[in-house]
Amino acid sequence: MSELPTDVPAQSAKPTIFFDGVSSRRRQVTLVLGDALEILEEGGTPVVWPYTDIRRADSPAGILRLACASAPTLARLEIRDALLASDVTARCVRLDEHQTSRRSVAKIVGWSMAAAVSIVCVVLFGVPLAADRLAPLVPKPIERRIGDASEVQVKTIFGRSVCDDAAGKAAFIKLVNRLRDAAGLDDDSMTAGVLPTPVPNAFALPGGKVFVLKGLLDKAESPDALAGILAHELGHLKHYDNMRGLIYNGGTSFLIGLLFGDVTGSSAVIFASRSVVEASYSREAETAADTFAIEIMHKLGRSPKPAAELMFRITGKEGGGLTSILASHPLTEDRLARMTKEGRPASGPPLLTDTEWQSLKLICGSGKI
Repeated sequence: MSELPTDVPAQSAKPTIFFDGVSSRRRQVTLVLGDALEILEEGGTPVVWPYTDIRRADSPAGILRLACASAPTLARLEIRDALLASDVTARCVRLDEHQTSRRSVAKIVGWSMAAAVSIVCVVLFGVPLAADRLAPLVPKPIERRIGDASEVQVKTIFGRSVCDDAAGKAAFIKLVNRLRDAAGLDDDSMTAGVLPTPVPNAFALPGGKVFVLKGLLDKAESPDALAGILAHELGHLKHYDNMRGLIYNGGTSFLIGLLFGDVTGSSAVIFASRSVVEASYSREAETAADTFAIEIMHKLGRSPKPAAELMFRITGKEGGGLTSILASHPLTEDRLARMTKEGRPASGPPLLTDTEWQSLKLICGSGKI
C-alpha cells in the first residue's frame, strides 16, 4: 500500500476559502498536508489544525466544509476541489465522530419515549392525585381571584353583563342565599347573577360565584326546579369539584402542551378557564352532587323531583348541544328515578312567592334574546 505524501503544498484549480472564526474576512489559502493540516495565506501566519481535531461541518453539495475542535468555534475551512477534499478526508480519522450514530439515535428515541410515557403517567395519575390534595388547600383569597378570572371568561362566552332587573335580582339572591344557608356555605362574599343567553345551563365558579343562564330559567316551571339544579352546583362547590377540575385541566393541558411543544403553557390558561364552564365531572362527583342537592332540598322541605324533571326535559330535547345541561351533567334515567324516589310532599315554605318567581323569570326583560 502506498503512503500518502506529506509536506506537499496542495494546489487546486478551485480556491480554498478559510474563515478564522475571529473576523468575517474571507481568506483564499493553500493547504500543506503534513503531520498536521497547515493553512497558508500569502503574507499571513500559518494556521495548524491537527487531523484528530478536524470535524465535518454542514455544507452544500460540492463543498467540503471543515471545523476544528482546537480552533475558534466559528472557524471554517471550505474545500471546493474534489481531489484535494479526498486527500484531506483520508487523513482526518475522526472526521465524522461528532455525527449522530444509529446507537445514539436509538438512545435519543428511547429517552424521548420514556419522557412521553412519564408525562402520560403524570397526566393519568399524578395530576388527579395532586388536584385532589390541593383543591381543599387553596386559600380563600386565591380562590376568589381564580373565580374573578373565570368570571371574565364566562362573560366573554355568554354575555358581558348580568341581567339587572332589580326585582328579579332580589328574588334570585334570596333563592341563592336560602340554598347557601341550608348548604352550610359560610362564604359571605358569594355573588349570583343571571346571564342573558338562551343556553340552558347553570354553574358555580370558585370563590362562590353562581350563575344561571337565561335559557335554563326560561325552561324552569317552578322555583323548586331551579333550586334543585343550583343545589347540585353548590354541591360541586362544597366538594371543591370546580377547583379540582381547574387544577386538573390546567395541569393536564400544560403537560400536554409541554409534550407537543407549547412550552409557554398558554393553552393551559385558556383550557382551564373554559373547563370551569364546560365541566365534566366524574361519576362519583356527580353522584355526590346529586346526594348533596337531595339533602339540601329536604332540609328546605322541598322535593328534588322538579329539578330532575327539568334536566331530563332539557337533555331529551337538546342532547346534542355542547353547552347544554347534558354536556356538563349527564343525566340518565337512573338519576331521574333516584330523585323521583327521593321526592316528598312539600313540608317547608315556598322558596319564593309567586310574585318573586315571576320577577325572577323576567330578570332579563320580557323580550326574546
